[in-house]
Amino acid sequence: MAELEKENVKIEVQGVALDLAVMQRAGNHVPILFLHGFGSTKEDYADISRYPAFDGHPVIAYDAPGCGATSCADMSKISVPFLVETAKAVLAHYQIDRFHLVGHSMGGLTALMLADEMPERVLSFVDIEGNVAPEDCFLSRQVIDYPAETSRSFFDSFMERTWHSPFFSCPLYAVSLQHKVRAEAVPYIFRSMVELSDSAGLMDRFLGLPFPRMFMYGEQNASLSYLPTLREHGIQLAEVSHSGHFPMYSNPVEMWRWIAHAVGLAQR
Repeated sequence: MAELEKENVKIEVQGVALDLAVMQRAGNHVPILFLHGFGSTKEDYADISRYPAFDGHPVIAYDAPGCGATSCADMSKISVPFLVETAKAVLAHYQIDRFHLVGHSMGGLTALMLADEMPERVLSFVDIEGNVAPEDCFLSRQVIDYPAETSRSFFDSFMERTWHSPFFSCPLYAVSLQHKVRAEAVPYIFRSMVELSDSAGLMDRFLGLPFPRMFMYGEQNASLSYLPTLREHGIQLAEVSHSGHFPMYSNPVEMWRWIAHAVGLAQR
């Protein structure tokens, strides 16, 4: 199996200079674009090179603006629409026409908005607890529920609250946040996620997409109110055992099995 390579891609999005930290590999099959969640990086998906089911698939993952090793000249410009434009610029840079799409949390919301703009180019979409309803803002809505004087003070308190959360992998996630996200970018990202979740008709957009979709969630979130609606509309549900919001940390083997299943079905 081809190994992943790291490289930097300099692009400009909405007048903002970005130096994107990218992880990619070439291949002969349909590419897979991975979008990570808030507080994560492209390395959430690095183990794809260890799973034979994906052999031959080109892979692209990158640190979103404000996250990881990516540099962004103006953090105040970051929003989900800005992240969508970044994804479009990456697809253009690598000259990718059609692709499979995988997104987690913030990345799932970004992927949904991207797919809604270019449905003819997406072959399948695995949404790993990406926002489709207001109830999904259990992390991002804290920017409203716990106001703070500075971005730094909010972020510090957010990390502490998350560390004590009773869900799988939250302490692991929380302790790495300070190394993976710029504090000054957090309020802009969170407010954009809340605004879209509350008023952008995300569920209708998701249900209206014309290609195979899978919604993946941890067993601790099996009470999400909209899961029956997704099932009724033909969305494949993938429950990951021993997991909450972060299956890539709690149960990656099962997560990758479900992703391979979704990509395999879309290729038939």
